[in-house]
Amino acid sequence: MKQVLTALIAVFLVASPTLAADTSAASLRATLAPTGTLRAAFLGANPVQGRVDPTTGAITGPVADLVQELAKRLGVPFQILPAPDARGVIGHLNDGSADIGFLAYEASRAEEVDFAGPYANMHNSYVVAEGSPLKQSKDVDRTGLIVGAVKGQTQELFVSSHMTQARVRVFDRQPPQAELETLFKNGEVTAFGVNRQRALELDKASAELRSLPDSFLEVVQEFVVRKGDQQKRAALDGFAAQMRSSGFVTASLEKAGLQEAASVAPGDAH
Repeated sequence: MKQVLTALIAVFLVASPTLAADTSAASLRATLAPTGTLRAAFLGANPVQGRVDPTTGAITGPVADLVQELAKRLGVPFQILPAPDARGVIGHLNDGSADIGFLAYEASRAEEVDFAGPYANMHNSYVVAEGSPLKQSKDVDRTGLIVGAVKGQTQELFVSSHMTQARVRVFDRQPPQAELETLFKNGEVTAFGVNRQRALELDKASAELRSLPDSFLEVVQEFVVRKGDQQKRAALDGFAAQMRSSGFVTASLEKAGLQEAASVAPGDAH
């Protein structure tokens, strides 16, 4: 048991020198899982982070793999909390119902939470009508075109700040496939920005929709913690670095079938 605890401490201390004075596994558990259970919040509707089985409620994907591995190293049980959006993840951190979270990096979000270690790059693509003349993402920003995206999501933040000629239409929620097909058919949108995994799934499921072949934006997926929690941030940064370098993240992405939608994040992501 002593060897296990010593190894656990070493894993975090090697990558997180700011915790060097903290030499007890109990202190690490108190830092990362103060209630005795590691509680993690993620974007429940983002397939690049994870998926929630509608029947059983079981959660799979990179977030589930990372949380399970971290909890195993800490020797504590875990709970994974799906949130409807980024605001929900931040809310869980701020009200104390979650110890850690997962979000795509955005400068505006970094004002509210601390990003604590990159693990994956999420690719993003535009969905268009099957018969659309659009071939590449660079073709989307043109006068007369309408680009859709969901409010507050990474894709919306990007198109709202980068489109100079096309008009942006912001949706409160992600339109389901049938509704999206109708929007295109009626000319209410010309392109719709989503994460690439969702784009590929829509392409496969619908004869009316097509994913553009490239990614218009690479977004780093990271651990996040409550603003100012430097000890937790340092520990997670070290853990994320080990998960990247060991091949753990690569294996997790492959297991989830996300090879075309995401890749391992660089260590100096931002």
